[in-house]
Amino acid sequence: MLFALKYMARQMKKVLIFALVSIFTFTISAQTTRTDLDLSNYGVTISADKRLITVLTSLEIAGIDTQLGKRGDAFRAEVRNDFKGISPDLRQRLRLFVQQFVKRRPGISQSEAISPFVSLAYSMSPAPALDAPERSLDLPDELLEVLDYSNLVREFYKSPGTAAKIDIYYGSYEKIASDLRPSAKEMVLEVLDYLHTRPELLFFEKIKTETSVKGKKKKIETIETREFNRSFQIVPEKLAPRSTVNFLNIRDKYIAVVSPETDLSSSDVRRAYLQFVLDPLVLKNARSISSHRGEIKTLLDGRRKAGKIVSPDTVLAVSRSLVAAADAREEEFRRKNLATSQARKKIELLENEEQKKAVVAELERVSGILEDERALQLSEAYENGAVLVFYFAEKLKGIEDSGFDIATSLKDWIAELDVVPEKTRLEENKDARARALAERDKRRTTTVIETSLVTNPLTEALLRIDNDIEAKSLSKAEKDLDALLKKYPSGAARIYYSLGRVASKSAEGLEESKDVNVRLIKAKGFFEKVLDSATTSTDGELISLTYVSLGRIYEFYDQNEYAVKLYETAMMFGSVDGEGFKKAFDAKRKLIENN
Repeated sequence: MLFALKYMARQMKKVLIFALVSIFTFTISAQTTRTDLDLSNYGVTISADKRLITVLTSLEIAGIDTQLGKRGDAFRAEVRNDFKGISPDLRQRLRLFVQQFVKRRPGISQSEAISPFVSLAYSMSPAPALDAPERSLDLPDELLEVLDYSNLVREFYKSPGTAAKIDIYYGSYEKIASDLRPSAKEMVLEVLDYLHTRPELLFFEKIKTETSVKGKKKKIETIETREFNRSFQIVPEKLAPRSTVNFLNIRDKYIAVVSPETDLSSSDVRRAYLQFVLDPLVLKNARSISSHRGEIKTLLDGRRKAGKIVSPDTVLAVSRSLVAAADAREEEFRRKNLATSQARKKIELLENEEQKKAVVAELERVSGILEDERALQLSEAYENGAVLVFYFAEKLKGIEDSGFDIATSLKDWIAELDVVPEKTRLEENKDARARALAERDKRRTTTVIETSLVTNPLTEALLRIDNDIEAKSLSKAEKDLDALLKKYPSGAARIYYSLGRVASKSAEGLEESKDVNVRLIKAKGFFEKVLDSATTSTDGELISLTYVSLGRIYEFYDQNEYAVKLYETAMMFGSVDGEGFKKAFDAKRKLIENN
């Protein structure tokens, strides 16, 4: 194995040297290839809304006292100072409306009180009109309860100087939207990479119309197909309560109102985006779902008998179940991969077999905790009406392993549905649920798992530096890695890989071709050193990822033939369920498809 590794390293060195000679025989474009993700291609926009700013600003004047983030606290002070001279009569009427609303809902928190007013904002027409919808029984109850507040909002907006202040406030959100974009991209990529799909951005609705024919009593019926654009809007709002996401689904528009400090990749926004992606897939299978209506209804009846208020809509039950299952499984999948990656890094640096076995045992312990937590999440969703959540969780495990697009799999899942096993799911997961509750109580958080996977000093240092690399603190990362190389020569392969990542990332965003070439040559050198310093005990996953990194350098310079060879080599070293294998497989497939 070691001989083969060294031989391949030497051969790849020859290829690299030849390719670099070829690279410098022509001038590449001064513009580097942009790898930035365009969120609009995935239905996502990030922007503030004047209606919402107006409504929440009026609530501040009414004396609402929600817990805000750092930016929110500063903005609250600004708002209250700007409007300290507002008409005392208007201030009193705003305050009285909010007080009466809260009084009708004993026990409601200030943050919960905001929710109906957010719905009101999105029911109104754009500023300056701010017209409210006509009162109708079709409107949600919570919206009907605050609908009359719209009159006060219009009066507030038309008061002297208010419109100009709202415009200024609106302009201040541009920087916040920019700050949220990285975590939005991470969220979108994680969700779609897990589901192996793309969101459907068009919605087609067939509408029956009748037209009268002159001289005839009978009307002619026609079917029209209308097209709607689907969108997922993330709305940053400084006056939104901290750690709270207000989610609205208005026909084909999905809206998530968030505090500026929200990490979108690990918040309820992710679950809302899952719903945005999965809803149209469920609706496409509505006819197949209807054939199971009676069976699903028995499960829903069981929840009602248990005292839960659940909708009798079977399509909604399927949608809720699928979203909840994907949310729980994707979180477990991501966190297990992280734990496994950390374990691999630590094992690579250990020589004692007993220590390696201890790391494996610790990984198994962490995996068990994650599995119990997933069982608890699924149980809680089941109790609240997502009665097929366990069924879909098992099916999703299949696409994690196979990489199939969920859009092509869902039809078969629904056709194969048998509700009998679903009746006993809560009992079957009782023990796992109890363990997870005990763990939650112990940790007092659902996101932190105490683990000794990263107690090795070098591994801990490398993980900290990895965070610096992701945050693009590249000078600091390079300096720290150079120091580690002197301190831990036995960990050279892993350190050289990180140095290669630093050099590669430093080339991103540069416009001068000369600067890009210098950085990529430096990266290539470090990745070669990974292969040179590899031993029989070096983790195959590290070798695999190194070849993937080299392949990407070749792709950048359109040396696609060499890139394919590198990706093929990466797959030889990487485990089929490893990150390196998957990246190499996907990269090779894309290259072949595009050429």
